[in-house]
Amino acid sequence: MRLFSSSSSAAKAQNNGAKSRVFLYLNVYDLTPINNYLYWFGLGIFHSGIEVHGMEYGFGAHEYPTSGVFEVEPRSCPGFIFRRSVMLGSTDMSRAEFRSFMEHLSGKYHGDTYHLIAKNCNHFTDEVCLHLTGKPIPGWVNRLARFGSFCNCLLPESIQATAIRHLPDHPIYSGKFVVLSYLV
Repeated sequence: MRLFSSSSSAAKAQNNGAKSRVFLYLNVYDLTPINNYLYWFGLGIFHSGIEVHGMEYGFGAHEYPTSGVFEVEPRSCPGFIFRRSVMLGSTDMSRAEFRSFMEHLSGKYHGDTYHLIAKNCNHFTDEVCLHLTGKPIPGWVNRLARFGSFCNCLLPESIQATAIRHLPDHPIYSGKFVVLSYLV
């Protein structure tokens, strides 16, 4: 797995600018063995990645304010158990156009902004899919996160979705001024 960047070797692949219709796949992975039971009820805790132009792109958490978008060989995301691929449609976006699109989108998906309920890997793949095909990913892939957002008050505080974080207990002093920062 490597973090997505414009200088990665995949960007230098042959036929970089050539246009042709390519298929778009959603690769779905299990995060827990309990999915073997939940899956049959249309539920589960899943990771997903978008496969296009021979690579798979996903979004994951890390503690830095840099892109959390990464690329891997299709259907082989480390740490997850591959469940299935779902064909989402096709795009005529060339490899170079797609890489440019991913560079732009990865600016919105920093690793330190990952949130299990509000901004996870499935939200990322849904946005990519909507942009490329005009259709969302299948609803079952992120159903538990949507359910969690409706039942936010029942969730542990550590994973509750909030639009505005609390102010720090102690303001930050900068010379003569008190700096209060609101994070959205």
